[in-house]
Amino acid sequence: MPESRAARLRALLAERSAVLAPGVFDGLSASLTARAGFRAAYMTGAGVAAVTGLPDVGLATQSEMVRQLGLVAGLLDIPVIADADTGFGDATHVFRTVRLYEQAGAAAIQLEDQEFPKRCGHLDRKRVIGADAFARRIEAAVEARRDPDTVIVARTDARATHGFDEAVRRVNLYAEAGADLVFLEAPQTADEVRRIPRAVKAPALFNLVPGGRTPQADAAELAQAKYALVILPVVSLGSAVAAMSAALDRVAGGDLGTDGQPPVREQFRAVGLDFWEELRERYEGTSD
Repeated sequence: MPESRAARLRALLAERSAVLAPGVFDGLSASLTARAGFRAAYMTGAGVAAVTGLPDVGLATQSEMVRQLGLVAGLLDIPVIADADTGFGDATHVFRTVRLYEQAGAAAIQLEDQEFPKRCGHLDRKRVIGADAFARRIEAAVEARRDPDTVIVARTDARATHGFDEAVRRVNLYAEAGADLVFLEAPQTADEVRRIPRAVKAPALFNLVPGGRTPQADAAELAQAKYALVILPVVSLGSAVAAMSAALDRVAGGDLGTDGQPPVREQFRAVGLDFWEELRERYEGTSD
C-alpha cells in the first residue's frame, strides 16, 4: 500500500532540514507549485481569504477553507499543511475541523491560540486565549484525527502579547498535549529565530513573511538552526498581487502591449493542458 502523504510529511519533518512549503490557495497556485518540484505545500488562510476578496482578519469561514483545501490537495501529490486558524470555535469545533480537513486531504492541520476572530500573525492588536484552554483544544484535535500520521501543528501568537519566554512555554505545553509540530509566530530578533528549535520540545516551523515582524532569514540559516519546516505563505500571492497590479495599471494607462505575458498556450500548460490533451487524444482521437 502506498505511503500516505501524512506519513511522507512526518519523514520530511524528521530530517530537521528546513523543508520549504510555499503557500497555495487556488488551482493555479497549486499547479504552479507542483511544476516547481517542491516537497510540501502550505494552504495559507491569508491566501484563501484574499481570493474571496477579504483580508486575513478571521473572515474566511470553515466551509470556505475546506472547499479550497479539497481543491488544492486534489491537484497535488505532495503533502499539504493546511491552515485552520483557531479551529473556528471551541474544542467541539476544533474536533469537527480536524475531521473535515482530513477528509479534504490535509496531511497536517495548523491550529492557533488566538481569540476568535483571529488576525494575521504580523498585524497589531492580536489577543490569545489561555494556554491551558488551548492545550485542551490540541488534545481534542489529536483525538479527532482518524489517521495517526496526520500532523497536528500548534501555533502560538503570544510573542506579541506576552513575550518570548511565555511563547516558548506555550508551545512546549502544546507539544505535551500532543502537537507534532510547533509554530512560534513572529519572533522579533535573529537571536530568537535561532533559539526556537533548541528551546522547544517538538519539531519547529518557521514562517517567512515579507515586511512582517520577523527578520528575514535564508534557507541555509534555517536548516542550520534545525527547523523542520519553512512556510512561505504569500510567496505566490504577493508576487501575483504585484504583477497583476502592475499589468492592470499599464492597461488603465492605455498601454495594451503584452510584453512579459506568456503565450496563451503556455498559460494553459501551467494548469495541465498537455495531460488533458493527451488523455483526450488517447480516448477520443483527434478531430478537426
